[in-house]
Order: sequence, then structure tokens, then C-alpha cells
Amino acid sequence: MAEHMSQSELDYPFKLLEYFNGFRVSKVIFSACELGVFDLLLKSQEPLTAQHVARELSTSVDGMERLLDALVGIEILEVETSDGKVLYSSTDVANLYLAKGSAKSLHEMIIYQSQTIYPLWNNMVDAIREGKNQNEKTFGLPSEDIFQVIYRSEEEMLKFMGLMNSSWVLDGHDIVTAFNLSCFETIVDLGGCTGALAREMAKAYPSSSVSVFDLPQVVETARKHFSQENDAFVFQTGDFFSGDIPDADLYVLARIIHDWPEDKCLTLLKKIYDTCRPGGGILLVEAMLFENRRGPVMAQIFSLNMLVQAEGRERPPSEYTHMLNKSGFQNIQVCRTGKSYDAILAIK
Repeated sequence: MAEHMSQSELDYPFKLLEYFNGFRVSKVIFSACELGVFDLLLKSQEPLTAQHVARELSTSVDGMERLLDALVGIEILEVETSDGKVLYSSTDVANLYLAKGSAKSLHEMIIYQSQTIYPLWNNMVDAIREGKNQNEKTFGLPSEDIFQVIYRSEEEMLKFMGLMNSSWVLDGHDIVTAFNLSCFETIVDLGGCTGALAREMAKAYPSSSVSVFDLPQVVETARKHFSQENDAFVFQTGDFFSGDIPDADLYVLARIIHDWPEDKCLTLLKKIYDTCRPGGGILLVEAMLFENRRGPVMAQIFSLNMLVQAEGRERPPSEYTHMLNKSGFQNIQVCRTGKSYDAILAIK
């Protein structure tokens, strides 16, 4: 920001004020999603008054009117006046990404951000002071086993899995096509959760055998809530830290390495290297930092989230390269997608 700060910004801090109020903007969107505003507007197929929306969603008229106006202000809803009535309607962006029914809905991601991440970030100062996650302070659960916290109930497991599902519905195609992976006959997505990324992998490489390897309770929930007709991948159960991992030509670790400190990452990577077939490889999927520490801002924010919620961090390509080389992998290639997540391919 310092490089681009204009004289007008020094005269009046418009940008700083926008940043200060960023959490309020997030809460406007979170609240609308939790209340079902976008679902109602999509279903109605016609503009609605604040009174109508409030009645349907069992809220106060005054509160709903303020919420709808704020959504108009951030250009997520449209507003018009007709015959003295103020009418609100959804934008294409809201219909595509914020309503539950859309194929590209980010609704589950938003719910997780609102109900899990937001409370954690209230304790960010303590996380920075102490250098550790704030699960105990936020949720009253020990900070040592992060997935015991994340999977602390069926409801919380579903929220987290919904978050992961939304991520790969949005970014999955770009990730699986970042490199040509058609030479790998068997592909295993370790910690593949709902199978959303594996689904994209199977679509892109129909000649490959694709599977998801995850904890038994995760696989059971994925099959129950996230399976789709004609899925061309299979589930396998196990624990990649404490148990054996399946043989494969390519292992995918998507948003896994960032959860853990380097020593634990190296243990897992070395285990994968030892199991991987000669000529096989590993695909890491993470939000990579720039080497010069100047961004991307989203990856820097994700790294703070790893501090407050997990045990790891986001890293630049050089750190991933170092860990992969130390584990035995070679021929490392990096692909920045320009979106939320990037890819690194390495060969045994």
C-alpha cells in the first residue's frame, strides 16, 4: 500500500477506512447467506420488497431493509422503485455464487467462514502473541489435535467438508489442468475429503484411475452427502500419517501441507516418496506466497488463518521445493494459476 499511496490518501484515508470496515462487509454477506436472502430472491424470479423478504424469512422489516440496502451498496443486489415500491433483486453473481442451489455455490464456504473462522479471528492477537492456534480459547478444545477440533461433531464436519467442496467446485478444473497429468495411470488424492477435486481429475483424465483416500468417518460422510451420479472415482479409507497409503503413480496433496509444521510435512512427503512408483510423482496444491513477501494478499491472509486455526503456514515455492528435494523428489515444476490456489508437480 505504501508504494501506491497517493496524496489524496494522505489527505483523507479512504483506503484505510475501507480496510477497517472489511469485517463489516463480510458480515453483511455472511448474514444474508445465513438468513437465506439469496435463495429467496433466486426462487422468486421477480423483485421483492423488504417487507416481503422480512415476512418470508421471519425478520424485522427495519433490519432486513438495512441489510438489503447494504447488499445493494456493495453491488451484490439490485434495487428499483416501481409504483412507489422499493424492489430488490439478485445480480447474476449472487445467483451463481451465493444461492444454495447453484452448481457453483459458495454458500457452504461462507457458512464456515462465518461460524468457524470468524470466531477464531476474534482471538488473532492472542495467536500472534503466543504463536499457536486458538482452538482452545475459541471452542474449548485442546489445540494439539487440530482435526479433532475441525471434526468435533457431525455438524462441524459437514461444515468443513462443505468448505472444501466449494473450494474445488470453484478452483478444481484450473488445478487439475495446471499440468498435463495424463501420463499417470493411477491417481490418489490423499485427504481428498468430499471428492470434489478427484471428480475434476477424473473428468480431465478419463483414462486414469482416480481415488480419494481419507479417514473412515470422512469417507462415510462424503458418500452420504456429496456423492454424485456417474462419479468416476472411488473412495479408500485410512490415515496417511499413521497407516499405509495405497500404491499410485501420482499422489495429490491439496491444502494438506499448509496444515503442518515442516518436520511433519517432511515425514509425510518421505512416506509418499517411498511408496510412489518409479517415474511417479506428487502434486501439491496450495496458495503460494511470493518470494519477495509482497503477496498475494489472499495467501498472506490464509497464512494467518493457519496460525489461528492449525499448526502450519502458507509458503513460497522455494520452501516447497526445499521440502520436496529433501524428501527425494526431483524435476519440480511450479504453476501459478492466478486464482486462489497454485500447483507444484514433482517426480520420483
